[in-house]
Amino acid sequence: MNSNYVRLIRLIAVIIIICLSSLSPASDKINWRSYEEGMTLSKIEKKKVFLHFYADWCGFCRKMAKDTFQDSTVIAYLNENFMPIMVNTDREPETAGNYGVSGLPTTVFLTVMGEPIFSVPGYIPPDSLMPMLKEINGIRIDS
Repeated sequence: MNSNYVRLIRLIAVIIIICLSSLSPASDKINWRSYEEGMTLSKIEKKKVFLHFYADWCGFCRKMAKDTFQDSTVIAYLNENFMPIMVNTDREPETAGNYGVSGLPTTVFLTVMGEPIFSVPGYIPPDSLMPMLKEINGIRIDS
């Protein structure tokens, strides 16, 4: 076989593999990121940040994890439109302090550049979170 033909076949195979690997199926869970990773990726992907503070001992945090963050509509919308970041306040108290977190759970919405939009203390059920997500997603903020 001609070496150019072999190179062409290899190139086509690589392109097909790359295309197929980028087609990920719909996720059945939120694609949570660490604080550092999520803040960096939000700028690269141009997504607003959904910053959720919790602790393992917090009952309403566990309820939100079980109810709100298992809702398929919430999962799909968060993964598609936001950079979801979860911060354990016991492990990262300084990060929680930087956002004035005084109770748990607390959810903070940030612009692409990390500027606060607003904060929501307490448990948020899925049917209350979805309108918030859509409202925040629709806000045009250039910073």
